[in-house]
Amino acid sequence: MQLSITDMILNAGLMGQLVMLILLIFSLVSWSIVIMKARLFRKSSRQSGEFLEQFWSSNNLSEANGLVDDYPYSPEAAVFSAGFSELQKINRIRTRKEPSNVRETLDMQLATMENLQRAIGKAETQQITRLGSSLPFLATTGNAAPFIGLFGTVWGIMSSFHDIGVRGSASLAIVAPGISEALVATAAGLAVAIPAVVFYNHYSNKLEGIDSSIQNFSTDLLNLVERDLLGRLS
Repeated sequence: MQLSITDMILNAGLMGQLVMLILLIFSLVSWSIVIMKARLFRKSSRQSGEFLEQFWSSNNLSEANGLVDDYPYSPEAAVFSAGFSELQKINRIRTRKEPSNVRETLDMQLATMENLQRAIGKAETQQITRLGSSLPFLATTGNAAPFIGLFGTVWGIMSSFHDIGVRGSASLAIVAPGISEALVATAAGLAVAIPAVVFYNHYSNKLEGIDSSIQNFSTDLLNLVERDLLGRLS
């Protein structure tokens, strides 16, 4: 007789089929996340490279801000947009409260940098959260799927021993089919868990690289603004 996984699943008990259905749902959701993240990270990487190239070739921050809408998937563009918006808010407040001939003090400049750092830090967190959304489900699948499959296996073996007791025989011909059907659940659990773990680690590493890139850009942006502000004091 040839081994048929489909026949084993169809001939399994209700609990075994329920376990397989749960594993199938985990698998479908996991692969959907994998495909979605592959597209998202690819777009993010491409647009970030294009935005950074355009940013450093811009003549001023206002010109660079006009490029942001062209790169909706770039986390660096979103961080810059948040920082530029904060600078505009600060400038509007100072314009209303201070005469135009009053020179900015060092304390005022430091307050500006603190506000800007908080705005950029918040934007960084939002972008990492956005890119990393749904990844915890892959980790959950990698941890839970083997145990769900193991539960199906244990239940199947229990059913096999029950059949042995009912039939009053423990021959291999009676025991083997039930146990083989039960072990399919363990195999299915591993088949669902292994890709989830692999892709979770893969995307987690990519997310760390993106986070490092965002922080480097934020540091460069803060240095650029700080040099401009200090230049006004000289």
